Amino acid sequence: MRPDVTVTRPIIRYENGQFLQDRDEIANEYALTVMVNYQEFATIVCTPDDLQDMVIGFLAAEGVIRSIDQITSICIEEKNGFAYVQTATPRMIDPTSYSKRIIGSCCGKSRQSFYFQNDARTAKKVRSQAAISAEDCIRLIGLLQSQSAIFRRTGGVHNAALCGPDGILISRTDIGRHNAIDKIYGHILQNRIPLDDTMLAFSGRISSEVLLKIAKIGVAILLSKAAPTETALDLAEELNITTVGFIRGGRFNIYTHPERITCSEAVLL
Repeated sequence: MRPDVTVTRPIIRYENGQFLQDRDEIANEYALTVMVNYQEFATIVCTPDDLQDMVIGFLAAEGVIRSIDQITSICIEEKNGFAYVQTATPRMIDPTSYSKRIIGSCCGKSRQSFYFQNDARTAKKVRSQAAISAEDCIRLIGLLQSQSAIFRRTGGVHNAALCGPDGILISRTDIGRHNAIDKIYGHILQNRIPLDDTMLAFSGRISSEVLLKIAKIGVAILLSKAAPTETALDLAEELNITTVGFIRGGRFNIYTHPERITCSEAVLL
């Protein structure tokens, strides 16, 4: 039986000086343990939808696989909370080469940094020549917001979308911002989506972890309604990624590689 993405529970709402009995829709948390070649690899706390996308994207981001062809089988046992993955070259996993084994939805404690072995091996400088207009930066974040039905109902999830020049190509939602991006990555790999002229729109903070995932996917432009961290921007400079943050109310900040953002009327003052 598929777990519910949201649940409804009774609450007491305070409004205009009164306590009112009401019901509220809440984002659900779900723990999925990923087994690779019969060995436990990680437990991910996530939103229970698009789980196959997430598992594949997560394993690619961690450097366990490089392409979808390296997975020979994948089985998601949704009721029991397990994902079983077999790879073309079965091998034991060296825990020292990967990040922490428990990956939570909390944004306060990131996984290990870029300079661990798997990040250094899989996060390469992005070579894309993609560009986007200033107006489209604002438009795409607006589309991301308008298509986020679960966020509108619960306020408890992050949203990510792969975008092209004409709009959103695919979008995914999760309680963990890194999980939402893994779901995008997994969908890209399974469907062999070309990444020329694509960018990623995102609802969450641009952390170093998020930035590294973008580099591993190979997308050159990251758009966010939120703020970046200094480490993320240092990585963006090094990995040739354009980061645009605080896209709100017709304004935004370009932090790195501004040459990909165009505007026929704007003048740098």
